[in-house]
Amino acid sequence: MGEAGVTPGVRARAMSGLGDLVYEGASGDAHAELFSVPVGDGWRRRTAGEFATDVTSVAKGLIAAGVGEGDRVLVVSGSHQEWVRVAFAVWSVRGVVVPLEPSASAERVVHVVRQTRPAAALVEGERLLGTVTGLQRELPDLGRVWRLEPDLPGVVSLGAYMDATSVRFRRDETRPEDAAVVLYPLSTVSRETRGVVLSHGALLTAAASLVDRMWPRLSELDPGRASALLDLPLTQVQGLASLLACVVGRVRVGLTAPGTLMAGVSSFRPTVLVCSAAQLESVFAVERERAQSTGWDSLATFNASVAAAVDFDQSPKKGAWRRLSRSMYGWSFVRVRELFGNRVHLGVCWGGGLSHELDAFFGGVGVPVMQVFGTPETAGAFSANAVGDRVSGTVGRLLDDRELWVSPEGEAYVRGGGVFSGYWGDVEGSRSAFRDGWLATGVAVEVDDAGFVSLRGRLRAQAAMAEVPGRFAARSAAGAVVERAEPGVAVGPAQERVAVESWSPEPVVEEPGERSDAELVAEFEARLRAHPLISQVLVIVEGRPFASALVTLVRDQLEYWRLVNGRPLSMAPEEIAGDRDLLREVQGLVYEANRSVPRHLAVRSFHVLAEEFTSQSGLVQPSGELRREAVLRAFAEEIDGLYRVRRES
Repeated sequence: MGEAGVTPGVRARAMSGLGDLVYEGASGDAHAELFSVPVGDGWRRRTAGEFATDVTSVAKGLIAAGVGEGDRVLVVSGSHQEWVRVAFAVWSVRGVVVPLEPSASAERVVHVVRQTRPAAALVEGERLLGTVTGLQRELPDLGRVWRLEPDLPGVVSLGAYMDATSVRFRRDETRPEDAAVVLYPLSTVSRETRGVVLSHGALLTAAASLVDRMWPRLSELDPGRASALLDLPLTQVQGLASLLACVVGRVRVGLTAPGTLMAGVSSFRPTVLVCSAAQLESVFAVERERAQSTGWDSLATFNASVAAAVDFDQSPKKGAWRRLSRSMYGWSFVRVRELFGNRVHLGVCWGGGLSHELDAFFGGVGVPVMQVFGTPETAGAFSANAVGDRVSGTVGRLLDDRELWVSPEGEAYVRGGGVFSGYWGDVEGSRSAFRDGWLATGVAVEVDDAGFVSLRGRLRAQAAMAEVPGRFAARSAAGAVVERAEPGVAVGPAQERVAVESWSPEPVVEEPGERSDAELVAEFEARLRAHPLISQVLVIVEGRPFASALVTLVRDQLEYWRLVNGRPLSMAPEEIAGDRDLLREVQGLVYEANRSVPRHLAVRSFHVLAEEFTSQSGLVQPSGELRREAVLRAFAEEIDGLYRVRRES
């Protein structure tokens, strides 16, 4: 699969930009298969030469449309081949991709467009196409807005007359420090999401490091046999990093809609399985449920097979006795491998979160899993396991060219390759993300004597030192310790009580007579609704000892939150809405909004609902405004529960 002694990662580090992956790959072997595109019930393979031609045609159209060096291009699209084609075309002309998911709310799209001021946009679907088009009157920089269609005829036709050398000149001028992507993470505690700027060099370094870590296993495959099926969203860092690592490593890529990996596995039959911990947990749960439904004897046999697989994986010496013990359950392990297409040579699990037992189980079955972890600010990865050098339940050792320092509070600080350039348009936030050159990740970790990293949870949103609550005291930019306030209480749909630490600076107190309580409450509710996860908010004040709130969540965003945070596929929306980490995120939003209101209007308890209030239920007016009295009557029990929880806590 490559020149002896030279891994694809080494070659990628020498490149100036992401566009080189397309053209240098095509010049090296134009017939190498890079992608598989779904066609009916099967897949059609695309070669490096074909892909380079496709990218060039789009790149010429972007140049003809006036997209200049450093210009942003908004791409609102699902994860499919056209997204990949557009992204590499933008990078080839020194543009910057601003990706958003097609399920994004109109408010989120407007926020991103106003912040990044793109020169052009490609939008999938009518709903958001109108939203973006409507902003052209407000933002003169937004020149072209295309509907994203198969083969992109609107873009390609503009540059049909141009020579391909125009693209070559742009690509030759690309530098590793040039911005390549402005990512807007879906799961954040900030009231308004901030764009994470990742350079060409950071993304190439992260992808190259992952390929180097995987290469001893990948190199065992015959040339052209490595293939991976991705269902991670390309709009988020895990999906983007996976895509680039596959292109760097010449692993043929197939793309599916998020959450549909297992549906496409049987026809695609990947040799590299790229997934989240939740997907592996789901496969294990299916096998266990099948055994349980057959009878207790079958369940006992299944449990014994799990123990045998774990023991085999964890044993440093695979002696004859252990091989014999494992072979007794070979029929069970074959069934697990068949669920993945029966050709999986390596599993790559993003985001950590896979338990010690399941990690060892899949290793013993014959699907060794490499857990990878990183944040958007580290281009998706700063540590990873490797086959033959892994500890189950950990996210492995640091990648090459990285350094890790763990603070006394347990927070991971990282520096070296792959670190982001800053937050878009936020100089102060970018500066506060670092401490003496170390990136503060906001993630709690432990590192053993051998250098293996174990995750211990998230402390706070990255770099929000003085503004976001967390488990440990954080210091403001001025160095003063923020005082801890009385804990607040968040309640999920099942009335589960979750104590949430709350930081409570002095609220902003309006001058007497400037604004009424009703106006301040309306502003508070609007602040919460600006977050992509939040749909509706109703603050309850009148006749109560303190302010509380009902909060509903955007249904189609819950699945993305589940995916990004590694929750099981079987998790119901009501369970997600009651998740402790999600409640902590909502608590962070409430905390920030409390800064804008007087103390008597500060919300101290809230209840999260997975289902939105609707007009069909009689709780929403035709204008979209809530029927407050109807909501108060319908959810009187939940509201009373908030005050009981507060008194008991």
